[in-house]
Amino acid sequence: MVGGGVLSIREVNALEIEQFEWLFGNIIEHCPEAARAAALQRPFRRVVDLKSAFCHFLDGLDTHGKESVLFNHPDLASKHSDGKKLTQESETEQNTAGIDAMTREERLTLNNLNQMYKDTFSFPFVICARENRVQTILTAIEERLKNSREVELKTGIDEVKKISSLRINDLVWPDA
Repeated sequence: MVGGGVLSIREVNALEIEQFEWLFGNIIEHCPEAARAAALQRPFRRVVDLKSAFCHFLDGLDTHGKESVLFNHPDLASKHSDGKKLTQESETEQNTAGIDAMTREERLTLNNLNQMYKDTFSFPFVICARENRVQTILTAIEERLKNSREVELKTGIDEVKKISSLRINDLVWPDA
């Protein structure tokens, strides 16, 4: 979807909980419990309040919960090593960054860096692909490999928040 949304915040507030969970169930990759938690915080006055509900969910997770959120994200440039298909959102986001058009050398470099990152931190590298291009992603992963595990856990969750915000923009009209 292109930014701009399909629902107003008023319509979001009027959704049945099951509809809300279905519509917002992948705002945080493969994490429908985030949508459930956000639904319980309605009514929202503004789109930023909806975004805050998802951020609040992430901030409330313990270390294991945050790691689980990161584990739900696919490696960049992979179709999912465990055989699962990329979600439509992830595929679109990666394509926006130019990952689908990488050279063979760039793909090999990214795959190697992804593996180094997972070997170092035990969770996948997460970055808001829509805010980056291939070269900035490669540079970011090289730089982030120098961080501590604690810093990377926080950075990864901050990137999930950026991804979530953009995904909400795809679904909900901007505030008038």
